Amino acid sequence: MIVNGYSIEANADLTNADLRGADLTDADLVGAVMEGANLTDANLTRANLTDAHLKDADLTRANLTAAYLMDADLHCANLTDAILIGADLTRAELTKARVTDADLTRANLTEA
Repeated sequence: MIVNGYSIEANADLTNADLRGADLTDADLVGAVMEGANLTDANLTRANLTDAHLKDADLTRANLTAAYLMDADLHCANLTDAILIGADLTRAELTKARVTDADLTRANLTEA
C-alpha cells in the first residue's frame, strides 16, 4: 500500500515520514522503522506495529484502537490525546513517552 508517497509494509523505513492524517487502518507495519515520523491524526485502527520503532514519533490524536504494539519502541513518543482503546502494548517501551489525555481503556500494558 502506498500512502502519501510512502510504501506501507512490514519492515519499511519510514524514518521522519510525514503521515499526518493518513488512513493506515489494518496496516502491516511489523518491524517498521518510524522514528521521528509525524502520525498526527493518523488512523491506525487494528494496525500491526509489533516490534515497530516509533522513538520520537508524533502520534498526537492518532487513533490506535485495537492496534498491536507488542514490543514496540515508543521511547519519547508523543501520544497526547491518542486513542488506544483495546490496544495491545505488551512489553512496549514507553520510557519518557507523553500520554497526556490518551484513552487507554482496556489497553494491555503488561510488562510495558
